[in-house]
Formats: sequence, C-alpha cells, structure tokens
Amino acid sequence: MKITVVGTGYVGLVTGTCFAETGNQVTCVDIDVNKVNKLSAGQITIYEPGLEKLFERNLKEGRLNFTTDLEKGISEAKVIFLALPTPPGEDGSADLSYILGVSEKLGPMLKDYKVIVDKSTVPVGTADKVHAAIAKNAKVEFDVVSNPEFLREGVAVEDFMKPDRVVIGTQSEKARKVMGDLYAPFVRQGNPIIYMDEKSAELTKYAANSFLATKISFMNEIAILCEKLGADVDMVRRGIGSDDRIGKRFLFPGIGYGGSCFPKDVQALVKSSQEVNYSFRILDAVMDVNEKQKLFLLPKVTAHFNNNLKGKHFALWGLAFKPNTDDIREAPALYIIDALVNAGATISVFDPEAMPNVKGVIGDKVVYAENQYATLENADALIIATEWSVFRTPDFDKIGTTLKHKVIFDGRNLFDVAHMQELGFHYESVGRLPAKS
Repeated sequence: MKITVVGTGYVGLVTGTCFAETGNQVTCVDIDVNKVNKLSAGQITIYEPGLEKLFERNLKEGRLNFTTDLEKGISEAKVIFLALPTPPGEDGSADLSYILGVSEKLGPMLKDYKVIVDKSTVPVGTADKVHAAIAKNAKVEFDVVSNPEFLREGVAVEDFMKPDRVVIGTQSEKARKVMGDLYAPFVRQGNPIIYMDEKSAELTKYAANSFLATKISFMNEIAILCEKLGADVDMVRRGIGSDDRIGKRFLFPGIGYGGSCFPKDVQALVKSSQEVNYSFRILDAVMDVNEKQKLFLLPKVTAHFNNNLKGKHFALWGLAFKPNTDDIREAPALYIIDALVNAGATISVFDPEAMPNVKGVIGDKVVYAENQYATLENADALIIATEWSVFRTPDFDKIGTTLKHKVIFDGRNLFDVAHMQELGFHYESVGRLPAKS
C-alpha cells in the first residue's frame, strides 16, 4: 500500500519506518528542509533503540522516502497519516494549528479517494474539525480516521511492530476495510484491532495516558506517606502489584513523570473537561502531585548540607525523562538543575543520549562530562535522576573515592538500601526505610 506520513517527529518517523518494514511504499513529508535532507541522506534525527536499523534498510531498498513537497508526497497515497505536533497552549489546551493548517492544504490537492488519519494525540472532536477543514475545498470523497498511537519511548519499534491493540476510530466501512488491511500484518498473533467511533478513539488515548499518570502519582504519594509512617514503599509496591486488578507496572516511585505524552495529555484532558463545565478533580491532583514530586529530593539535599547549598558542587546522572530516549521534555532533571543553580550550587552532568538536547536548551548552565564517573570530580554528592541501565551496577569504590563525601541522593531507587549502608554511603532514596544498624 502507498502511504504518506506528514510530520517526521518521533511518532511520524517511527510510524513511517515501521509501515515500510512490512512492505508498504512510504513517503514522509516535512516542512523542515534541513531535516528532510538529513533523513534522505540516511541520518536519523531521533534516538530510539532498534529504529536505525529498520530506517537504513528501508531507505536503502527504496520503500522509505522523504520530501518537503506536500502535494507531491500525497499524490499517489491511499492513506495519509497526520503525525504533527499538538503542543499545549498557555491554558493547557492542545494546539491544533499544525494539523488544521495541513488539513486545509490537503483539500484542493485530493484527486481521488483517500483515508486521512489523525495519528497525533488530539482532543475529542478533532476528526470532525479535520474533516471540515479538508471539505472546504475538496472535490472528491475522503474519510477521516482517528488512530491514536500507543508508543513508549525506548521501546517504540517493538510497540509498533507488535501492538497489544490497535484502536481505529471510524464510522466508514470503506475506511475500516483500508485500515484493517494496513494493520493486518501487525496483529497476526491475535491481538485485537478495536473499532469504534472517532470521538471514542480520541478519548481512549487521553484516558489511557491519564490513567497511567494517575498510577505514577498515586505511588509517589504512597512513597511520601511511607517515609512519614516508617513503612517501605518497595514492600508496599510488591504487596499491591501482585493483585491482578492492579498489576505490577507503573508502580515504581520516583521523582515524577515527564516526556512528551503524560504531562501534555493529562493537561489537555483537564482542559477538555473544563470546556464542557466538568471539573476533573482526580487529574487536577495528579498534576499537582507530579509538579511537587519533581523536586522531591531537594529538601533532602538541602537538609543534609545544613540548609546552605551555596558553593556546593553536585554530580547529576541522567537528564532524559526516562532511559533509552534523548527526550528531555518535562524531565525532572531540568527542574532539579534550576533549583540547585538558583540555590548557588554548580553541577556536572552525564546522560548517555540527552546531553546535546539539554545543551540546546540551557547552554552552559552545567558542565557536561564525558562519562558518568567524570561528573564525580570535586562533587559533594551524587544525584540520580534517570534510571539508565548503565547506572544500575556502577563501580561503588570509584564513586566513593572520587566524591568529596560518600553521599548519594537517588530519585529512582536504583540501589539496595542495606548494601549502600554496608559500603559506607549516606544514601537517600524515595519512600524506603533506612537499613537497620
């Protein structure tokens, strides 16, 4: 099948590459000339494990192409995916200007029947708006489908190639058949394609991400309560996670969620609720808890250094909002950096992938180290903000001898509390009991 993907960001590039991998002819369109040139030359523009190999193979075999020409890009396509940004506005609502702008351009370009697919995360009612924008100048039949993505950064290729479900929102039998044929290779093991109306599909994506964000914030509140009551959050997590009704995933406490999806989607669902005069109180609380959680470690750090961080130097491991990505959007590490710098401290940082992105945002506010151990030189303490695998089994002897003091503040609970005490570290984490003497 011939497919066009408009937008070559995270979702668009993964979508286009994975569809090409199953034999489709894919054209990706973007207005960024520099990005299109890089992609056409084989330079992948995002970090996502497993994507580069597929990208290179399909580019070489001619199934994956890139252009800045929208009309040329869609001319032969049967399906057009809109994978465009929907950033939050100042009031929290999703900005649909990119999607609706492209939709208006598509109308006069359509020469035969096509299925236009909203792949971006969009508020309920967007499919109707896209349809209206295209219909202004369209002379041929077309359908608009809602097909939200459920890609986890770090495992997006696996999520796309082996989805646990595919949600397709359409009331058109013609579009349903096209989408069913397109996704058939991805659900051969029996995972469902779930068909529904467009509005339900749009809400499904927001509901899924908001529920997961709620689980994270709930567990972070439990962690705070554990510290106040003298309980251990690891024990509590295991106790409730073994209940099939709750499940084990998204129960690990830490310093809050970030990234491109959870913060934006929760905020957008709250805004959509407000627009119909409904107060989504649970999600109001989720957002409030998460904002506070990003700085959960700061009072611990401040108290340890007698409420004076001026002149202190810290090592910080991890900048991305989660491991296996270079995405720093709403990353807790950035909030920690701002707070420490404002308190008069200096910081040396390391992240396996995200340092170029951070430097592009905050410049030389911090020192960028060549490896995780180089951050430790002359540092008064180590702070861990992202649970990269490379941080899980470090050389503790090297850490202890390089740091000025054997002090670690762990925002991701990477290490065993008792083991850290045996090694002589002052070790503070999230919601766990100190080791017994």
